[in-house]
Amino acid sequence: MLDLITPHAIIATLRAGSKKQALQEMARRAADLTGQHERAVFDVLLERERLGTTGVGHGIAIPHGKLPGLERVHGVFARLERPIDFDAIDEQPVDLIFMLLAPEQAGADHLKALARVSRLLRDAAVCEKLRGSESADAIYALLTQQEASNAA
Repeated sequence: MLDLITPHAIIATLRAGSKKQALQEMARRAADLTGQHERAVFDVLLERERLGTTGVGHGIAIPHGKLPGLERVHGVFARLERPIDFDAIDEQPVDLIFMLLAPEQAGADHLKALARVSRLLRDAAVCEKLRGSESADAIYALLTQQEASNAA
């Protein structure tokens, strides 16, 4: 996760009333981080959602897409103030969103990043701690602690 996300890529309390609004806010943060145009980021995410929801269940969504001009995979994480309908596969509202943006030519890297995020967010204890964290620093520490301890 250390290579995917930075402390600035964490939105500790996202206020959004809909899936579209959440994706717009996250696209805005991603644009700041990547130098990409906010609208281009949003359009890529919306296009992916049209293929099928990225709401993977248990209150989690992993929207993702590929953009030309990126050098590496970027992540943005948001903890929503209130759960929203995300058309999730289990029909439960979503309150944790981990967005991934990959370079257009990223094949395996994109899939590996998705798998890593998915594995991390399948851990119910991690998700419970994320839901209880109110600061970006605490959330960043939770998202990166596993790799940091493995590297030590």
